[in-house]
Amino acid sequence: MQNKIELLAPAGNLEKLKMAFAYGADAVYGGTSTFSLRIRSGKEFDIDSFREGIQYAHALNKKVYVTINGFPFNSQLDLYRNHIAKMRDLAPDAIIVSSPGVVRMCREIAPDIPMHLSTQANVMNAMDAQVYYDMGVERIIAAREISLKDCEAIKRAIPELEIEIFVHGSMCFAYSGRCLISALQMGRVPNRGSCANDCRFPYEIYAHNPETNTTFRLEEESEVGTYIMNAKDMNMVSHIDDIIQSGVIDSLKIEGRTKSPYYLTTVTRAYRAAIDDSYAGSFDANKYQEEIHTTQNRGFTDAYLLSRPYEKNDTQSHGFTITDGTHQVAGIVSEDGLTWSCKDKTCLGDSVEILLPVGQTVEPLENAYGKIVQEGGRYFLHFKKIESLSGKVFECIHSGDLNDIILPIKLPSYTVLRRGIVEAKTKKGLI
Repeated sequence: MQNKIELLAPAGNLEKLKMAFAYGADAVYGGTSTFSLRIRSGKEFDIDSFREGIQYAHALNKKVYVTINGFPFNSQLDLYRNHIAKMRDLAPDAIIVSSPGVVRMCREIAPDIPMHLSTQANVMNAMDAQVYYDMGVERIIAAREISLKDCEAIKRAIPELEIEIFVHGSMCFAYSGRCLISALQMGRVPNRGSCANDCRFPYEIYAHNPETNTTFRLEEESEVGTYIMNAKDMNMVSHIDDIIQSGVIDSLKIEGRTKSPYYLTTVTRAYRAAIDDSYAGSFDANKYQEEIHTTQNRGFTDAYLLSRPYEKNDTQSHGFTITDGTHQVAGIVSEDGLTWSCKDKTCLGDSVEILLPVGQTVEPLENAYGKIVQEGGRYFLHFKKIESLSGKVFECIHSGDLNDIILPIKLPSYTVLRRGIVEAKTKKGLI
């Protein structure tokens, strides 16, 4: 019988790593350098904090996969060797790579650490999968364009090879990340970790007549928009039951090392529930989608796993770059659970929803600081006093304020406080 499918979440920094585990991830992926295709998140981890993250994960019997999935120039080969050796000494649970040469390099320098092949390698068939398996790769992270039938074919051909697929997050306009638009326009190379997301911008279209040297701007159809390269976000949560039933997928991956803690916690929590409910025979897609839609998104698509790319006509969002979702984070509870930090203007008398980590509960109560009530299966916190640890008292506290605000009761680490987007915009005077 296949082991229970793995839920793999992004870890952009140490705090996000801990939050991912609190909200149900079995494993996380992240890196410490520009070799990991996410320069910003790579800078948020250093060797010491990444080591701490790995030790934290192992204490929970969880896993950390280190990303070294860039494509090196000749001048960087020694740098790659040194970096692989440093990562090896931290004892991660796997190394994610893209380049065949780096696969071989890792086998030489870190022979005891499992190798996972990045989606950047674009594996979509059993032939290519066999080549990497013969090189020592234990898992392929399949191209986003792969179908479930092709995954089944790979598994039949190489039963011992693990298959990981993306199930949620940003989709690239190009073929599994093989894009040079950002390099052309911004000088930032997408396949070296510094994509500027040029495909998310609106564009104007012109027609030029070289004989008369005249140029005309083409008018766009009203309300259609000009985000002509803006791919919708992948959202496969409604299909988790089908994926698990196929029996050929070993790991479900959420994209988003540079995304917000609210995105990370909410999406991870929703997929955790979907996986657990599938195994329990109580799968309810509407429940998970309701949570997923609270996050900012570019519109959603179920991408290509169950349909071929040429069969899809809903993967592009032409009219807008991103929507707000139905909710916005108001605060994040500290690791010790005693205080919270403000992420959205909050005043005396406000109420926010309490989004708990997986498996956690809270008891209703009322004291001088606030009141916790349960309504319709959800918990809400009503603020009666906003006071910092230093004794400063507020009528309202604003996003970005660094004061730690006392909670009326100790809450689980990294509990999220959120409110509806209409209320959030009203408080800002946007509605």
